[in-house]
Amino acid sequence: MSHASAISDHWGTGDVYSRILGAMQAAGIDASAVTLEQLAPMDHFHARGFPATKDLADTLPIKPGQHILDIGSGLGGPARYIARRFDCRVDGIDITAPFVDAANKLNALVGMQDAVSFRVGDGQSLPYANEAFDGGYTQHVTMNVPDRDAFLAEAFRVLKPGAFFALTEHGLGEAGTPHHPLPWSKDGSGAYLMRPADTVRALERAGFVKIEVTDTGDKYLEGYNRAIELAERGETPVFGNHVLLGKMAPEIIRNAALNIAEGRTHPVQFNCVKP
Repeated sequence: MSHASAISDHWGTGDVYSRILGAMQAAGIDASAVTLEQLAPMDHFHARGFPATKDLADTLPIKPGQHILDIGSGLGGPARYIARRFDCRVDGIDITAPFVDAANKLNALVGMQDAVSFRVGDGQSLPYANEAFDGGYTQHVTMNVPDRDAFLAEAFRVLKPGAFFALTEHGLGEAGTPHHPLPWSKDGSGAYLMRPADTVRALERAGFVKIEVTDTGDKYLEGYNRAIELAERGETPVFGNHVLLGKMAPEIIRNAALNIAEGRTHPVQFNCVKP
């Protein structure tokens, strides 16, 4: 099995859209009238979910009408939120075909086909022309990217001069090997975490400048601990990311929190610019 296939299968197989619809029905959400706000607990399928997307969006200098790229777009929640918030157009690309299928169907469900579109592809070899986008971002994707230099070089290539690029990830901490399973890897295979300082150097090699680094560990630890508390009280929501994480979700969330607390992972955000 290729690296791309292994990563894709890790994140999602089968009819993901039907699983989302089933969770909506169990939560009493009417699919025919669903809103972005109602979808948010599920379709921001990354660490901390919608709050993390909003925090990132707060730092993005997007203007109405611009064309933005989401690399590793998942189920499409961030792209839809950003398109509506900034009145811009967003293209999303993701390596996991069942996610892309679900993302496009969710677009149709909320009537956003004209503003947002998704396709299957690999961030290490983007199917876009040079200087096609006014800005780009990637949320918690790079932990599964073996060739970070190729990934960042491709992002740089497809951005216009002066465009922004933002990246969030769980970096590698200083305290040793992370505990598994984690959202991006059950046993450590397919994981390519880098220390934040090394990511800065990789961004510089790609050509990015004005690199700003924000430590987000406290926010992620708080979010994970909140999820653990709800689970221990039997108050885990019916509709949420844990549905797609499956039966291992409680262990995954506990390990994610423990790794941050022990300094094994280091959540961080990077904002930079293409000259």
